[in-house]
Amino acid sequence: MTAIEKYQPSQDLLKNRVILVTGAGDGIGRAAAKTYAAHGATVILLGRTSKKLESVYDDIVAQGWPQPLIHPLDLELATPEDYDQLASAIHDELGHLDGILHNASMLGKRTPIANYDVNTWCQVMHVNVTAQFMLTQALLPLLEKSPDASIIFTSSGVGRKGRAFWGAYAVSKFATEGLMEVLADELDGISSIRVNCINPGATRTRMRAQAYPAEDVKKNPHPEEIMNLYLYLMGPDSQGVQGQSLNAQ
Repeated sequence: MTAIEKYQPSQDLLKNRVILVTGAGDGIGRAAAKTYAAHGATVILLGRTSKKLESVYDDIVAQGWPQPLIHPLDLELATPEDYDQLASAIHDELGHLDGILHNASMLGKRTPIANYDVNTWCQVMHVNVTAQFMLTQALLPLLEKSPDASIIFTSSGVGRKGRAFWGAYAVSKFATEGLMEVLADELDGISSIRVNCINPGATRTRMRAQAYPAEDVKKNPHPEEIMNLYLYLMGPDSQGVQGQSLNAQ
């Protein structure tokens, strides 16, 4: 068992914190949103599908955890003005922001580079990289208001070592690692914001099933089973951890 797996977060680890989770309607994003709320955070649920976000909202409220906020947004279509409006809404309603979990991603096609559709390539790169840059840039002033803020990007094993047929998804995850490292180095020593990556590993999610349709899903943990690292990096116990790409499993 690793140190992260042994990590025991306090029940009020995220009390009074405001955390935005992208892709909060499904899979790891849904599990993270509920886990953060269970540890005291007010969670901003961001995703494309209102119905899914409303389901997460209902689950959180039913448990008596802090009431979350819903913000539907399609990262593929969102404009700089949309991100500015989100920042303004968070400022007006909550006053500050203590964390972002960049969880939303698009898989695209698993196909050779020679055959990769250009439009799909651009779509994946935009959702997985450019949209995260735009969202982070818009929200940095709010994060600066927090005495202890955390930005978590989502990486992948194929974003560290390229593998055949993973195309734009793999390249986008290499770019995510680079975005994290550049931002972490820029903020190191001059800001209270820490920036890191999580590679969730093989997890029982819809995207994993899409990527590996023949895989025995029972071998993979549920998203709720890998939340220790997500809590550690989002909470104050990880102060001083900067520019790291860590594995949830």
